[in-house]
Amino acid sequence: MPIQWLFDEPLLFIVWVAAVLVALTIHEFSHAAVAVYFGDNTPKLMGRLSLNPLDHLDPLGFLMLMFLGFGWAKPVPINPYNLRNSRVGSALVAAAGPLSNLLAIIIFSLSIRLLASFFAADNLLIYFLFYLVLINFILFVFNLIPLPPLDGSKILFSLIPNRYNEFKYKLSVNGPWILLMIILFDNLSNLNLFSRLFGWSFFILSKFI
Repeated sequence: MPIQWLFDEPLLFIVWVAAVLVALTIHEFSHAAVAVYFGDNTPKLMGRLSLNPLDHLDPLGFLMLMFLGFGWAKPVPINPYNLRNSRVGSALVAAAGPLSNLLAIIIFSLSIRLLASFFAADNLLIYFLFYLVLINFILFVFNLIPLPPLDGSKILFSLIPNRYNEFKYKLSVNGPWILLMIILFDNLSNLNLFSRLFGWSFFILSKFI
């Protein structure tokens, strides 16, 4: 678990925490910025149109991340009824988080390539950039899973016709529990489904970066 690095490799632990905070901030700020752009000022009024990591930090989610390797940031409050074209706007706000992580992956990967000839592989800056690529990648893939409260479900809901609102409601209520059970089962059974998903996705993505 990441918390073990605090005792074994304290400098790497600090670098890893910094990378986590930057990646989460990129993700949440992008949700807020796109929502404001499409007419919903709720994130701005709630202080979430910010690049300050503390504004997006959920204490419990961060502690879970430290001790269990799984956590979350504070969700950005959105009022879809304020958005221009509520359905399309909701989809774009939801997609903004993962897409910002994908853009960050590209930028930080290129940065590593540019700096690799100037710094040793074990340089803390290179580690920081590598962790940024890795964490942004995990956020990108994980948030596209179509289960609430992840962004993938919001994109899916915006595409499903209104006649399936009952299905959307049931999945909204039960989705977080389904996701939690999948994560717990994956960890306890050693199936490593998420590790395989991230591994396959990273292999594919690496072909284009």
